[in-house]
Amino acid sequence: MSWIAVLMFVVVCAVLLAGYPVALTLAGVALAFAGIGAVAGVFDPAFLQAVPNRIFGIMMNETLVAVPLFVLMGVVLERSRVAEQLLTGMASLFGAVRGGLAVSVVLVGALLAASTGIIGATVVTMGLLSLPVMLRAGYAPTVATGTICASGTLGQLIPPSIVLVLLGDVMSSAYQQAQIRMGVFSPETVSVGDLFMGALLPGLLLVAAYILWLLILAYRRADLMPAAEVERVALWRVLGSILPPVLLIGAVLGSIMLGIATPTEAASVGAVGAMLIAVLRRRLGWRDLQACAESTAQITAMVFLILIGASIFSLVFRGYGGDELVAEMLQGLPGGTVTAVVAVMLLMFLLGFILDFIEITFVVVPIVGPILLAMGVDPVWLGVMMALNLQTSFLTPPFGFALFYLRGVAPASVPTPAIYRGVLPFILIQLVLMGLLAAWPGLATWLPDLLN
Repeated sequence: MSWIAVLMFVVVCAVLLAGYPVALTLAGVALAFAGIGAVAGVFDPAFLQAVPNRIFGIMMNETLVAVPLFVLMGVVLERSRVAEQLLTGMASLFGAVRGGLAVSVVLVGALLAASTGIIGATVVTMGLLSLPVMLRAGYAPTVATGTICASGTLGQLIPPSIVLVLLGDVMSSAYQQAQIRMGVFSPETVSVGDLFMGALLPGLLLVAAYILWLLILAYRRADLMPAAEVERVALWRVLGSILPPVLLIGAVLGSIMLGIATPTEAASVGAVGAMLIAVLRRRLGWRDLQACAESTAQITAMVFLILIGASIFSLVFRGYGGDELVAEMLQGLPGGTVTAVVAVMLLMFLLGFILDFIEITFVVVPIVGPILLAMGVDPVWLGVMMALNLQTSFLTPPFGFALFYLRGVAPASVPTPAIYRGVLPFILIQLVLMGLLAAWPGLATWLPDLLN
């Protein structure tokens, strides 16, 4: 009855497109199919007995404690107007050069990505702050919107990222399952820290490629990216706006890479450091702290409710033999491992149009991850490829989430087709990076192997 598992997946996608909440949809559809299957005698209700253990396992997972801490770090930095001060400081340094504003947006986007890791917040913040400035400076709407969307999605790849925390936890479990399938009963582990280190070099390469493209475009088409008249700011003010978040990010990543702290412990360093920055800038009163705590609680509750719903969905999916069906399909593809990886990447890319990264991470990766890893795929490389793939999906017209976020805050004078055209060069850059990563997996695995 494995075809029922496929039908269940299709029904979930249809219900989500109808606008129902993700977590309730995942759990509700799964329980409905389980109930109908139990009555019809084609589903064993014993599978549902594992639900309490799954929920308890989620509650006791120390790695996932990093999620609310990184969320709090991002929310506090956003509340303390770090983005606005970063953009002002960067613009004063580079804005007077052709293409300088665009380069500033990319650099600020990279820092915000490493600080918040939340795509929606980064795109909206950058859209509200930098889009009016770029348009007033004479930038073409395509260049301005494309730069903002591409910079805002860097939170998918640049650590420390909530995406990588969740993906790393799921990938760790999938790697252990894959080794047990292969008869390895003393399995090796892969950690969130490994995924952080694996994503660092590709993330920096992506930022460098964005900047290189913008500089080439500015050189060849000065009319699209003219030099801007920016307010001169004293160097000590610029450093004062840039150094604190940079040092905070360095402390978080450095403590993980040097083995001083686990990702969870480093996340607590980031949260406390963000609050210290906000206090020193007199941006964290009692009401601000309360608002940050409420926002953190809402985002964290959403993540964990989706995780619980996804756990129930995966149990029912396995109860109908869906995992065996997927394994047979991937292993039966001509071309072996390469074709299987391409098929999974294409599926995740298309699902990125209708599902957020959290749903894809919790629903799709636990199903396909153990299968691909059992075929000999490196877990760190696979995790980085998945993150880059989802980033590309969220940037691709006409359904990319980043495009919707920017469209919501962009003025009516900026047409939607201009946003779509603006992101095309950056999508091409990301596809080239995915090709390089596929040809040289060491781009993702070299640093983790060196530091482990």
